[in-house]
Amino acid sequence: MLYFRSFIFNVLFYVVLIGLMVFGLPILAMSRHATFWLARLWGKASIWMLDRICGTKVEFRNLHNIPKGAYIIAPKHQSIWETFALLLHAPDFSYVLKRELMWLPLFGQYLWSAEQIAINRSKGKSSLNQVAARARELFATDRQLFIFPEGTRRPVGAPPAYKFGVAQVYSECGVPCLPVALNSGVFWPRRSFLRRPGTIVVDYLEPIAPGLSKQDFLTELQNRIETRTNELVAEAIAGDPSLAALIASDAAGDEAEPLA
Repeated sequence: MLYFRSFIFNVLFYVVLIGLMVFGLPILAMSRHATFWLARLWGKASIWMLDRICGTKVEFRNLHNIPKGAYIIAPKHQSIWETFALLLHAPDFSYVLKRELMWLPLFGQYLWSAEQIAINRSKGKSSLNQVAARARELFATDRQLFIFPEGTRRPVGAPPAYKFGVAQVYSECGVPCLPVALNSGVFWPRRSFLRRPGTIVVDYLEPIAPGLSKQDFLTELQNRIETRTNELVAEAIAGDPSLAALIASDAAGDEAEPLA
């Protein structure tokens, strides 16, 4: 039944996405806020389908910690789930994403319309400078910037691999950073079509105020996110002990492939 429900959800997930992109084509001629509206509609529909079809619910905690105005959003990245679910609580956002996504037919056009930041990850320091420059422009208009601190999805339980880009943006732009812990990878594992029943928990942690050194900030960010994420994973396992073996199986499968 798990496989059947996961299959049905995945088919509908992409059918809904393609349908919204096709019927929403006139939105491309409008402002980015119209594109945000469509993206949030997709996010809400996906969360609803995940609940109804797979029995996977979501709980957002500590929404009061979300600042107003300009800030960095730094979520743990375990699954593609957070790429559409977290935007529900960001009023005027931009993601830092790999430029290859901008080349996708139709989907890439919506990313351009929403004024997202595409980078060439092979460029190294020049990419970081590009992100910092674009970030200053965003923050000057009270927008929010999503940066996944590890740069890519990481399997549940994997050692942290935080990169310096988020610290550079934090240091150069002087805005608060909102750390986000979650356990989405327990229920929506990367590199798997399975969607497990349970409750995905997202915890918006206390913002880190500007003013720390780059290294102190990165250390603080990693400690906060990893500590709370580990607690949320443990909470999920306490609610369903069978998840422990499944998570271990997911991790073993990831070890056989290069991280991405």
